[in-house]
Amino acid sequence: MFFERSRKGEHALLIQPHAGGPVDEGLLEEFSELARSAGASIAGVLSSRIDRPNAATLIGSGKLEEVKAAADATGADLILVNHPLTPTQERNLERALQRRVVDRTGLILDIFAQRAQSHEGKLQVELAQLRHMSTRLVRGWTHLERQRGGSIGLRGPGETQLELDRRMLQQRLESLQRRLDKVQVQRTQMRRARMRSELPRVALVGYTNAGKSTLFNAMTGAEAYAADQLFATLDPTVRRIDLAGGGAVLADTVGFVRDLPHALVAAFRSTLSEARDADLLLHVVDAADPLRDERVAQVNEVLAEIGAADLPQVLVFNKIDRVEGGAPRLDRPAEGPPRVWLSARDGVGLDLLRDAIGEVLGLQRVQGRVHVPSRAGRLRARLHELGAVRGEQAGDDGWDIQVDLALVDAQRLAAQAGGTALQPLIDAALPPDLG
Repeated sequence: MFFERSRKGEHALLIQPHAGGPVDEGLLEEFSELARSAGASIAGVLSSRIDRPNAATLIGSGKLEEVKAAADATGADLILVNHPLTPTQERNLERALQRRVVDRTGLILDIFAQRAQSHEGKLQVELAQLRHMSTRLVRGWTHLERQRGGSIGLRGPGETQLELDRRMLQQRLESLQRRLDKVQVQRTQMRRARMRSELPRVALVGYTNAGKSTLFNAMTGAEAYAADQLFATLDPTVRRIDLAGGGAVLADTVGFVRDLPHALVAAFRSTLSEARDADLLLHVVDAADPLRDERVAQVNEVLAEIGAADLPQVLVFNKIDRVEGGAPRLDRPAEGPPRVWLSARDGVGLDLLRDAIGEVLGLQRVQGRVHVPSRAGRLRARLHELGAVRGEQAGDDGWDIQVDLALVDAQRLAAQAGGTALQPLIDAALPPDLG
């Protein structure tokens, strides 16, 4: 059976499967927000207890009739299911309900397609969409199938068309992958250039809609897109920030949600590498979210998946303006990362965050006089490039230089050939247990 799918698809009935007991209201609210972020209006919400998923339709026949009746009554032209669907389940649900059916992965992909702005982001989204579509391609040609079987002369026109579409799809996938590989090489070269600048790299991570882009704009004076919606940022934005002990590079990244589909994590691995390659993660948390501890755990799960679990963090509790009695503060617990409470929207507590970043990165100052021998001319040049030279006197065997630079810069120079002249100043700047 074949039907013409509605092209509107914006009046959605939401289906929330659950394993028993009360429905997780936080999960349902997030799914509703995902639907709204995709541009859908919500016609209604139905929960469906599933003890044993139906292989054909996920939900049972009785619930299927209830969904059909609710969709007819509300005029919903789209069914959104907060659960992964197999291609067979999706196809069977569409036949039974006579409406488009989209699962959680398809919904998030649609939002990503709307949000991506950069060339790389658009390539990543299309690649993920086509991979998702490739397993579902058969459903659009079921009305053309006439015969089945593998004998020559018995192949129906639908099967021929399907094979053609699969071949075209595979060619497009290969083309996109080649283009994305080229863009990723360029991004890697840019990242290496930033690393050579010897500025520590800091990345904003956190649950989607925690306020990362607002904080990024407040810290850098940039105008990155920020909105009260899920996945407002997909493409990473990078800016320099100034700290008391030196500078750093700050990157804004895509937000996470619970059960982020593995296909999307894989598709956005190059974007998420801004987090994986950072020296420090600013883990932004919505302080007013009653599920904030759960959100922190979910973000840490994704960080583990991309290989960033062991990076140092600062927990940034944002939106204290929405918390009764919320005041900016910097907590330094005996165990765990520092915690900064602030409001990015109001610009309150940003200095505390800068202090915490400097402490974790070790941005103490190294000051004093150092003798740079003639053979270490590269070190002298780098000190000048960093603006660290406060005075200089040339001698027969080199230069006596008065320096003032960040400890992290001094340590990186000392690790390079010819930079060992800085080691005595570094040892003097570090506490005895760190020297």
